[in-house]
Amino acid sequence: MEIRNDVGNARVQRFPLNTDGRDFAVGDIHGHFGRLDAALAAVKFAPERDRLFSVGDLVDRGPESPDVLKWLERPWFHAICGNHDLMTLRRAIGNPIPDLDHRAHGGEWLDACVSDIRERIAACLSALPLAIEVETPLGLVGMVHADFPYDDWYAIHGDGFSQEDENACLWSIDRYRAQYAQPVRNVRAVVHGHMTLRKPMKLGNVYYIDTGGWQDAGRFTLLDLHTLKLPSR
Repeated sequence: MEIRNDVGNARVQRFPLNTDGRDFAVGDIHGHFGRLDAALAAVKFAPERDRLFSVGDLVDRGPESPDVLKWLERPWFHAICGNHDLMTLRRAIGNPIPDLDHRAHGGEWLDACVSDIRERIAACLSALPLAIEVETPLGLVGMVHADFPYDDWYAIHGDGFSQEDENACLWSIDRYRAQYAQPVRNVRAVVHGHMTLRKPMKLGNVYYIDTGGWQDAGRFTLLDLHTLKLPSR
């Protein structure tokens, strides 16, 4: 399956230590930004000093998917590319992923967007990195959407990180399926979404935080990247 064609973004985006406030990671949003707003209010999120990092899948399945444009303009909100973001941008530019029906995966909303909005959405989503690194007081935290195919985080910076490896970051659930708990070296933690669970899960130093905030019976998990704990509400 082709993944990164037509995407000209850098592989990894790095963020310095936030010395003024908190850093949170949130699981898949899937077009439910109103519910995310409520979750942020519950932890007293302060946009003037706090930052929010999305593990991808900003769009599809939810009625507020077009609001991704407003959210990506917010200076405190940062995101990586998820497989649904990729499906959306590829179809928006008229180059859908072969043998994959985006509409059947919650992408019908894109049909209602006029052409200039589709172009803006594609531009914003194509600018998303594959991975994010965040400096924290206790070390570096990495984020990729679905899976990380190596036991050494530094691999993502190497020339040997292949197209297949990038595909794994967007689509794979191999580590979760195997319950593979070997820690990833040279990073304090790696945070994923993609795999929807009833509650957050940890394998070694790999955290799965998509708890279905986009589902009626789910909730958004906000992981404090400084403490690697869930904030009290």
